[in-house]
Amino acid sequence: METGEAAGGPGGPDGQGIRFGCASFNQDSTSLALGTKNGYKLFSLTMVEKLDCIHESAETPDVYIVERLFSSSLVVVVSTAMPQRMNIYHFKKGTEICNYSYPSNILSVKLNRQRLVVCLEESIYIHNIKDMKLLKTLLNTPSNPSGLCALSINHSNSYLTYPGSATIGEIIVYDANNLSTVTMIPAHDSPLAALTFNASATKLASASERGTVIRVFSIPEGQRLFEFRRGMKRYVSISSLSFSPDGQFLCASSNTETVHIFKLEQMGPSGEDDAATWSAYVGKMFSAASSYLPAQVSGMMSQDRAFATVHLLSSGQKNVCTLAMIQKLPRLLVATDDGQLFIYNVDPQDGGECMLAHKHRLFGIDDDQFEGTESEGSEVTGPAQAYPSYAATAALPASGPITATLTGYCEDGGAVKGEVIPEHEFAAGPVCLDDENEFPPINWCRDGTGGGQGRRS
Repeated sequence: METGEAAGGPGGPDGQGIRFGCASFNQDSTSLALGTKNGYKLFSLTMVEKLDCIHESAETPDVYIVERLFSSSLVVVVSTAMPQRMNIYHFKKGTEICNYSYPSNILSVKLNRQRLVVCLEESIYIHNIKDMKLLKTLLNTPSNPSGLCALSINHSNSYLTYPGSATIGEIIVYDANNLSTVTMIPAHDSPLAALTFNASATKLASASERGTVIRVFSIPEGQRLFEFRRGMKRYVSISSLSFSPDGQFLCASSNTETVHIFKLEQMGPSGEDDAATWSAYVGKMFSAASSYLPAQVSGMMSQDRAFATVHLLSSGQKNVCTLAMIQKLPRLLVATDDGQLFIYNVDPQDGGECMLAHKHRLFGIDDDQFEGTESEGSEVTGPAQAYPSYAATAALPASGPITATLTGYCEDGGAVKGEVIPEHEFAAGPVCLDDENEFPPINWCRDGTGGGQGRRS
């Protein structure tokens, strides 16, 4: 399940007067990561009434990106103090695994069990998460100031998507395992605002900056499967899209007070709908009529309305939402930028208005003292680099074709320092984070930096 962030990046207006810089759910929505002025926090999401803080770090201030890899000890952190550097920690040991610097500010980081993707405004870096080799650099990507991209959590079908245009809603689908472009989807007329995969990486949902229509496409073919309308009266800024674990529902949150949940209903072989809801009935009638209606009319009428909704207490706040199973029941979780987590019950049969099950406050007294004050790290004042960064060194020139080899690193079971390795070689050997049942088992090298400004601890 793809995650999202609830606040802005370095140096932006969202860095002013807030108590935290981001909120993100991990890939299977079993934990919540919070970047704060003082560092970051990790919460367990196994119960509705109780929210356990499983880790808190004050080593890095003003965190605006924090991503945890499933339930492992691996966590990626980026701070406004050094927005070009990514730090990877083993939080249970309290140690830094490694850090890497890039030519410009890091806008987003995405993880699955095979890949780690770093998105800058005009380039994307794809690492092998098992040893942090840089496998591919996608240079001169269309301007992407929000760092919008999505990485499927299914590592055997490790797809990456990002905008293919800065002016219209084109989606590039990239195979992050085989390092090749799969397809381009002409999804919307206006630029993209949100992207997410379902858990099996067979569907991709998208929304544009207009925020009125959400579309779902098949992967890898890119065929349009569903089209949902979240509103016709006004444009909205959709901040988060997320599929349910079973892929049957899709939630969307925006800067309005309403969170929408859509149901992906298919027509059965007999022509009967999978669920006898009013929206399904209307959709069936429009589908039957589409054979003789003009294409634009039939396309508009085939759009569905929300299956379920949530009305937040206020509008205008940035937030991130996800659908998860907690205590064996479907829930909608919404983390808002005023430091609260709302958990709602979802009726998978009848939908309708979701009932609030519990509200959690994510900050203690110490955090509240910063409310309404300016974030000290909101301005980017990082020191000039005296030598090329790791990413700049490894990145190939914008002109000329991408070659098939990169310089290797010193790592256990991998290439010796300076040896040429295949561009898409996967890491071999068990990766170990000292947690017996977690993945990936990572063995990091302790002697040698791997070149450039990448550093391993």
